[in-house]
Amino acid sequence: MMHEGVPTANKALIRCLYHSESPLMSKYLNNRQHGFWGTPFKSATNSNRGREMLTLRSPRDDVRIATATPDDGTALILRNEWVNGDYKHMVLKASRAACQAQPGQFFNLLCPAEGSMAPFFRRPMSTYGADPHRGEVEFLYKVTGKGTLALSQLQAGDSLDILGPLGKGFRLQPNWQHIVIVARGVGLATLAPLAEAAHAHHIAMTVILSARSKHALLIPSQQRFERLGARVLTARDDDGTSQLDGIERMLREIIVQHAPDALFTCGSKRLTALLKRLAAEHGIAGQVAMEEQMVCGLGMCQCCTKVFEQDGKPISRRVCVEGPVFDLSEVVA
Repeated sequence: MMHEGVPTANKALIRCLYHSESPLMSKYLNNRQHGFWGTPFKSATNSNRGREMLTLRSPRDDVRIATATPDDGTALILRNEWVNGDYKHMVLKASRAACQAQPGQFFNLLCPAEGSMAPFFRRPMSTYGADPHRGEVEFLYKVTGKGTLALSQLQAGDSLDILGPLGKGFRLQPNWQHIVIVARGVGLATLAPLAEAAHAHHIAMTVILSARSKHALLIPSQQRFERLGARVLTARDDDGTSQLDGIERMLREIIVQHAPDALFTCGSKRLTALLKRLAAEHGIAGQVAMEEQMVCGLGMCQCCTKVFEQDGKPISRRVCVEGPVFDLSEVVA
């Protein structure tokens, strides 16, 4: 997997596959997939050629409780405001299907830009919230490159081409009483909807928020967790509390005090490895939302394929379709 671009073979695959009537598409569906669901989509790129794509069913459909139907269309920007010097909070007025997004699912956003600076591929972004009653979808994103820079320049009243919701989200068991959420940086965006779902199911939460400094903590996100009744602990680089051994001490104390039913995290490899080890040691369930470079978001380009473990054997899975949420026991950390 190339993080700075797409392997040449996969670029060719995308060019052939995103025409839904191509012979290669038919062969790919017959040989590699169990069928497809949903409706045809427009181009996965910023080329605006009007070509169609199909979503594909995952072999892991049995592990999801519910999945919203993906939607490809235009959403209206309601707000796009700075949270601090690095992050913006964007709220969209979107279709009914888009607003059914489950915690942990993501959208592929077609970042607007002109000329040679236009981002070619869509940008995957986890939902920060989805409210079908208000018809709104939220994103919390860090402005780091030309794609997110283009997003940051959108204003209320502008439109945005979105594709989603995509992927497999978090799963909560009805008999769980307490969960632990460990989040750092943009992982807050992915884990906030999980906290909303846990609160709705009357599941208690302890949340550990990690950041570089007090000023880097996303205060609105912290307040969102607190409003949901979560016990929130902070860990920072500038005072040394975010070191792995410090977070491990926090987690061990929580495990002794609350006997949590599950551990959750997002993205960070070091936190994933730590939670996987503690979950195995104490017989606790756990899930992680993986961060990976995704191109099509539909499982066809294979660019987000990673190696996981199943029954002690390595197995390849596509993060965008079989994930992005996986059991901690499956992750090779």
